Amino acid sequence: MPRHRNDESGMMNIVGLNSILRLAIVALAFSPALSTAVHASEFQAKLQYCKTCHGLSAQGYRGWFPMPRLAGQQPQYLENQLRAFIERRRTNPVMANVAHALSPSMVSELAAHFRHLDPRPIGGAPRQNISTGKRIFDDGLPESNVPACSACHGPDGRGQNEIPRLAGQLYEYTVGQLTGWSRVRGQGSAVDTSAIMAPTAHNLTRSQVEAVAAYVSNLP
Repeated sequence: MPRHRNDESGMMNIVGLNSILRLAIVALAFSPALSTAVHASEFQAKLQYCKTCHGLSAQGYRGWFPMPRLAGQQPQYLENQLRAFIERRRTNPVMANVAHALSPSMVSELAAHFRHLDPRPIGGAPRQNISTGKRIFDDGLPESNVPACSACHGPDGRGQNEIPRLAGQLYEYTVGQLTGWSRVRGQGSAVDTSAIMAPTAHNLTRSQVEAVAAYVSNLP
């Protein structure tokens, strides 16, 4: 009899454990952070939030703070930058909070959506130095150890994979990023692909930065 009771108790424990495991699997499957699917309503809500700052067509916004163009951006670059905000490798308090609230699947969906948008560039950059900007973009500045921008970003400025699109980017945003590169990019101890740009940004003068920014802002 004692042996029978022990066997019965063991069976009950196994049944109970199986029930707990099944509940855990169900909970994981429906967890928003771990789900591989993104509900359409949730996606639209996040997209509307992005449009608040980046424009209705993700074309960027020229306000008190210039908001970058996301339209046509390389998905891999967008995903990398959102991770950089989360990991504090790129400093921006607002975007750090936004990125923390996005699941990996949501990040991928948003990046894919922006990739296929192609509104006209906002424009508005000063035009007097565009020819200088084109020369730097196409040929670089060998005397200053500045490689041609086109070597990585492509002759059309549209980038590839983790290399970002520059074409159509807001003039003020590009100027701000290049002149403040070491303050906002490549922070922390983790390896960051943006580190490759640090010497280039450092070796460009303010007027050269403005020229390049003016040129790429007008690329379609």
